Amino acid sequence: MKKITDMYGVDETELTHAFQDACANQDFKKFVASLNTPEDVLKNYTSSLEDAFEEFEHCANCKELSTCKNHLQGYRYTPIVEGKCITFSYDACPKMNQKIKEEAYKENLSLFEMSEDIKEASFKNIYKDDKARVPIIKYFKEFMEQYSKGEKPKGLYLNGSFGSGKTYIIASLFNEMAKKGTRSIMIYYPEFLRSLKSSFQTDYEEKMEQTKKIPLLLLDDIGAENVTPWARDEVLGIIVQYRMENHLPTFFTSNLTLEELEKALAITTSGVEKVKSRRIIERIKQLTIPMELISKNRRD
Repeated sequence: MKKITDMYGVDETELTHAFQDACANQDFKKFVASLNTPEDVLKNYTSSLEDAFEEFEHCANCKELSTCKNHLQGYRYTPIVEGKCITFSYDACPKMNQKIKEEAYKENLSLFEMSEDIKEASFKNIYKDDKARVPIIKYFKEFMEQYSKGEKPKGLYLNGSFGSGKTYIIASLFNEMAKKGTRSIMIYYPEFLRSLKSSFQTDYEEKMEQTKKIPLLLLDDIGAENVTPWARDEVLGIIVQYRMENHLPTFFTSNLTLEELEKALAITTSGVEKVKSRRIIERIKQLTIPMELISKNRRD
């Protein structure tokens, strides 16, 4: 095999001088020494090694990914010794790997007609100055502890004022659970019913099966839908019955108390049906712990 000096007409003395000049920087010298490679190999790659060293320095002084100064943000130009040759690759820096890890959990959380921003919800961003949230946060910690032990703790029926942050606070729990590998779905319930109506000939059964069997489920804004016997008995009733029998944690948010929801579910186009409504409410009570979140409108 021809030497690089023969192939490109490079003077070997010049290569040696260039490498020695670069090694005048003691930090660079330590950097190339860590490669455990003879100088007669290293000197053929001085320029590339200087580029790699510069990016190594950037990483050493980098505080966060957004301030990365490297050619490819989040990646470091890295020398790899292969016998008497050195190749270079772009390797993800630890901060990029951490970001990838942090973002991957979002695949465990599915949304139906809800803003993607909800995937950013976290405990650290909950308004802790509001005492109304303290019992809920305390319950979430107990829930995660019990779930991690293989237990099947109850979910929440969280009712409260409009804009108080009911959905956000439950999303923060679901995101924490997603980071631990637990799959979940957050469903805006009124729109879910409309979608089911239009899917009888397509994926109706698939949607119902997924909703029934997902490990964690949130039915958001229940009670805001137009109540019909079909919606109450063939959708909600089937979902809560299956999840109750299989001890699957289920969460609800609503502007209505359970008593108010019972009245709302009883009145349909077919008239007042208190027994069927009560049956649904009893199953929700089996699935959940009722809590209330009355707070100022955080959406203003």
